[in-house]
Amino acid sequence: MSWTHTIAAYDLLDDPSTSGAAVAAFLAGYTADGGPRAEVETVSGAKGATDFVRITIPGVRGRTAGGDAPTLGILGRLGGLGARPEQIGFVSDGDGALTVIAAAAKLLDMARRGDLLEGDVVIATHVDPDAPTQPHDPVPFMDSAVDMAVANELEVRPEMDAILSVDTTKGNRVLNHRGFAITPTVKDGWILRVSESLLDVASRTTGVAPAVLPITTQDITPYGNGVFHVNSILQPATATDAPVVGVAITTETAVAGSATGATDLRVVESAVRFVIEVAKDHGRGLVVFHDAPEFASLVEQYGSMSRLRTLPMRS
Repeated sequence: MSWTHTIAAYDLLDDPSTSGAAVAAFLAGYTADGGPRAEVETVSGAKGATDFVRITIPGVRGRTAGGDAPTLGILGRLGGLGARPEQIGFVSDGDGALTVIAAAAKLLDMARRGDLLEGDVVIATHVDPDAPTQPHDPVPFMDSAVDMAVANELEVRPEMDAILSVDTTKGNRVLNHRGFAITPTVKDGWILRVSESLLDVASRTTGVAPAVLPITTQDITPYGNGVFHVNSILQPATATDAPVVGVAITTETAVAGSATGATDLRVVESAVRFVIEVAKDHGRGLVVFHDAPEFASLVEQYGSMSRLRTLPMRS
């Protein structure tokens, strides 16, 4: 279980003075001497500043140890943890960051005790307690201090062989489910079938039938092209040709990303366990995000769809 790590991470992030340095210090408290340390980079934009935090947790057969086990990326996507001064407290949009920071703490704690994963795990998110908001239908979105391209550049790393993108996805009416859902796999502009092995992990960690978030072609195109996106959950897929799966924190009713008091720690903790179990199985080759031969066949028959990862040329 990951309850203590989830509660501690929530208490850390539900603070108007929280920062990337505070997250790095928090994670260091779970790290053995000589263990990995989080990297923090502050980036300023037209709408403010935010701290990007990234940590690599080595696996016993991971590339950092000279091995060949695959590397999993776990990204917490959000606009911000808070919308101060417009809103007081932790906003719903922060659940993605909360999930991955709690997962990082648990994985570090496991490693300190001797439970080591096979492959490397790279966890990244950003920390902003006073992000702006923006209008969105059916409920307001959180905005971000920096452009999505900047977030992708700092969070999506070339060593990631597959990526889980965790994002609050409550501001919609297409999935009426309280818990978390996964998306179909997205790879290089293709929306592929839902991974059976990820469905298996979702089933065992929740004890109920897995939920799947429906996505559209619009959702896997870059922000800035003027079309509707359900949210930023699949924006990492625009910055890599590795397979990406969204982990959506969902509700039965539409809840604004800027709403406070909307974080359900029971749901967050279940998502924490899910990403940890995926990390365990991915490094051992038990979780597969996509069928590689089938993907190759699709590309051979119909051509590349990588153009969907780019913004259109404008005259």
